[in-house]
Amino acid sequence: MSQFDAQLQALSGAKANQTLRGILRGIEKESLRVSPDGRLAQTSHPLGLGSALTHPHITTDYSEALLEFITEPQTSIGTLLNQLDDVHRYTYSQLQDEYLWPASMPCVLGADGDIPVARYGTSNSGTMKTVYRLGLGHRYGRAMQTIAGVHYNFSLPDDFWRELARDMGNQQSLQAFKTDRYFALIRNFRRYFWLLVYLFGAAPAVCRSFVRGREHALEAFGEDQNTLHTPYATSLRMGDLGYQSDAQQSLVVCYNNLDNYLQTLCGAITQPHTEYQNIGLKGADGQYQQLNTSLLQIENEFYSTIRPKRTAKSGQTALQALQLGGVEYVEVRCVDLNPFEPLGVSESQLHYLDAFLLFCLLEDSPEATDAEYQDLQDNQARIVYSGRDPALMLRRNGGDVNMREWAGEIQKGVERCAALLDQANGERRYQNACAEQRQKLTGEQITPAAQVLKDLAEHRQTYYAHTLKLAEQHRDYFAARPLDAKQQGRFAELAEQSKRQQTEVEAADRISFDEYLANYYAQYTCCGGAPAATSAQSGC
Repeated sequence: MSQFDAQLQALSGAKANQTLRGILRGIEKESLRVSPDGRLAQTSHPLGLGSALTHPHITTDYSEALLEFITEPQTSIGTLLNQLDDVHRYTYSQLQDEYLWPASMPCVLGADGDIPVARYGTSNSGTMKTVYRLGLGHRYGRAMQTIAGVHYNFSLPDDFWRELARDMGNQQSLQAFKTDRYFALIRNFRRYFWLLVYLFGAAPAVCRSFVRGREHALEAFGEDQNTLHTPYATSLRMGDLGYQSDAQQSLVVCYNNLDNYLQTLCGAITQPHTEYQNIGLKGADGQYQQLNTSLLQIENEFYSTIRPKRTAKSGQTALQALQLGGVEYVEVRCVDLNPFEPLGVSESQLHYLDAFLLFCLLEDSPEATDAEYQDLQDNQARIVYSGRDPALMLRRNGGDVNMREWAGEIQKGVERCAALLDQANGERRYQNACAEQRQKLTGEQITPAAQVLKDLAEHRQTYYAHTLKLAEQHRDYFAARPLDAKQQGRFAELAEQSKRQQTEVEAADRISFDEYLANYYAQYTCCGGAPAATSAQSGC
């Protein structure tokens, strides 16, 4: 019996199975604010939404116009989406005539300097957030700061881990066991995430303004010279048009264990990088242009499809939080906004993600090698630009395999995990979600990316016009369902409370920003700030 079969059997027992009801999930959903004509909003973060620095549910990410909605962790997917829905309804009550752009790739963009960087006030922590984004602009261009996505946070309860450790005869401490197993999940996710990009990718086209002045492999959509695409594309956001750079190509972040992960990322944060040294830490005016001159300013600059996470204390780095406490949850980062869904994501999609992540956890997960790492990079590029090509081949174990055949193998494992989750919850929602995704693999249903291109062709619309029309429809959907007075008042008080908290944070600063930054970076010496690993060094 394989490890996968054995663990499925163990988790089908009544006591172990019921622990799956305690799965916690959270969503971070980004959306651009746009003007009624579909151009990037130049306005500041709306006052009625409170402080982007301290509000628990409504903030900004990268651009001042890129809103980010954050839910609380929930054990119920329905409750999770209801909270996300409430945040949308309140936000629309404060946007006046602006819309939320429903796609991952942005609206019509002007010059790079016309894309406003997010601002967080005068505190040291707020200044650091802004300078980080200024640095991203210098390194990658500000157009990158207009890309949006859905991040899905996922964790399993301690009772689950205890049952799994007992069944496996594992004698580690509970946290050590959890950390090792979360890294096993991450390794498998990186092997298989291309399937999610195929199933949920919804960004096969972009407005020409996004790639102005950049080299690219896109082509015009028929006679429409303003819309660029590739015929079999899935998610251009996940390719080299997103947060990718030649500088990061040499960086191999190792997911074989926590120590390797910390060492490779710390090295990239602490070792100077010539290209970024040439930009300069500060400008001629003495103001910071970036947080440092290393390959990465902070760990978040490494744009991975999934991250190990632990909630950090105020002023603590994400890596130090991981080093001291181990992995608490994982953050999935490869999901596009679905432009056909008002919330950008559907209930069925989240059920499938749960089953997919459980499969990644239970399936055997050997440590990665240098050769496999290169195959994973190659597979990502292939699925982004050619994912819907029926003849597409992907790399596996040093050879090529038909994407559809491999997808069918993974799908069988995901479906078995879905049955396990339905057993725990006394329903068939997980299996129904899997059946829906299987139809995309058999051709009975088309993917969101295919639907976008189909609509553009049938209605003879540009990417811009098509997405703007959906934005208008979503605005009407939320406007027709205003919050009741009690809910509206609760959100209004949260906004006012966040403003007061920002004022308190600013008043509490007792050191200069230079000192604050030095103290922050001193934490990285504790987690092995060795030189960043390349594929020749890492064993990953």
